Amino acid sequence: MKDFIAYCGLDCESCEARLATVNNDNELRIKVAKEWSEMNNAEITPEMIVCSGCRIQGVKFAYCDSMCPIRKCAREKQVETCGACSEMKACEKVGAIIGNNPEARCRLENC
Repeated sequence: MKDFIAYCGLDCESCEARLATVNNDNELRIKVAKEWSEMNNAEITPEMIVCSGCRIQGVKFAYCDSMCPIRKCAREKQVETCGACSEMKACEKVGAIIGNNPEARCRLENC
């Protein structure tokens, strides 16, 4: 499995927060902070837009690092991704992602 596939199946490689981080792109950080603030009804500043990927070493966006229940669960179960978990199909945590994102589901199910 590619290193840049998150535990939930999202593609970190194409995530704008990761792209802003690896390219040190402050304009992209500003754009992402604005979009994510509106989408999440929360104040997200450009300085918070730092992430190198969910499953690899390096900085993480604050939510992904310490608040994401999917990442926390997968790390506790020591699975590569939720696709390796026998409970994935009935899991409400990852279901919130893969229920609305067929690409993420496919990545986890190795379509």
